[in-house]
Amino acid sequence: MIKLLHFSDAHIDIASQGKRDPKTGLPIRVLDFLNALDTIVDAAINERVDLVIFSGDAYKDRTPVPTYQREWGRRIMRLSEANIPTILLVGNHDISPALGRATSLQEFSTLSIPNIHLVTKPELISSNQLNDLPVQIIALPWINRTGFLANLEDDSVHLGDIDENIEIITTRIIDDLIHELDPELPTIFTAHASVQGAVFGGERSIMLGNDIVLSHGLVTRPEFDYVALGHIHKAQNLNEDEHPPVVYSGSIERVDFGEAGDNKFFVIASIEKGNCDLSWRMLEGRPFIDLSTDLRKIRKSENDTLPHPNEIKEYLIQTLLDSSEVEEAVVRLSLLYPKDWEVLLDDHWFQNRFEKALEVHLIKKPIFSTRLRLGEDEQISNFPPEKLLELLA
Repeated sequence: MIKLLHFSDAHIDIASQGKRDPKTGLPIRVLDFLNALDTIVDAAINERVDLVIFSGDAYKDRTPVPTYQREWGRRIMRLSEANIPTILLVGNHDISPALGRATSLQEFSTLSIPNIHLVTKPELISSNQLNDLPVQIIALPWINRTGFLANLEDDSVHLGDIDENIEIITTRIIDDLIHELDPELPTIFTAHASVQGAVFGGERSIMLGNDIVLSHGLVTRPEFDYVALGHIHKAQNLNEDEHPPVVYSGSIERVDFGEAGDNKFFVIASIEKGNCDLSWRMLEGRPFIDLSTDLRKIRKSENDTLPHPNEIKEYLIQTLLDSSEVEEAVVRLSLLYPKDWEVLLDDHWFQNRFEKALEVHLIKKPIFSTRLRLGEDEQISNFPPEKLLELLA
């Protein structure tokens, strides 16, 4: 039995704006991601895991600044120095669309860092490549359309058929790698990809768009004993109560308000041939608080005069959280109000109200009151769109 730690979608520099830490000079939100990464690396070392798989997307894009490369490198080097074989899968944020360009993780391969295996193309990683651990890995990095087209031998393939051909060829590649497996050893399949049936943060069902979507049947092949996925930020097991577990460990920290309600995790799994026990480890994470209030509720009727600014503040004091309840959180407040109330809103008051929050994002949503002037015998449905626009102007 081997003990695996699986994490994904670190995106350590995706929130590089805002307040900075006076000691390190780094943005506090970047430190949130680095602290989560420290927790993961500490767990790998302290719990003596046999193997670490990072299933893609180290940074926000493929050109990270050197400071963030240094911080990522320091933590990955700790795994190397602890003699823990570590698989780094290249994700869509790690790879350039231009053919021949290095990935953002290329230095780990170029410098031949001990115990670190960078995956830039589909491959089978054998036991002897993993310090003779009794396990084997089929690894599928992000599929780059540019590379696919450059290597496509059939010039007759139309652009509209590219996605279908990528999926067919990807399935064929995985089938070929499965045929090379040692049938006596447990097998891990890891990929940075979308899988049919997965949901994004915010519970949005996965849609066919720019992603190549792997079929559920492909990732639940009986040859696999654990499937370690990256790319989708919502933690989930797509094969709950069945074997193998098909696991998106999710992003390590909340990236935006679309993930406000999502808990963040990494996974530790004990794997043997035909069996897997997994443990979800929750990461503390920075709280995101999403608030919304409709100031029109102050008015009892459409004919009311403008409220006094103090009347608005009293209403907000009664309906909004106070500063202590949002301490160190990232807060978004959406305000709905009639357009002519704009002059009554005091932005400085909102900042003071939430002074203990790490960040406050005030989203103003003014509502324009427009009435159509129609004759007694006229109906909206009788007007063409251009006429309605004329009436609304």
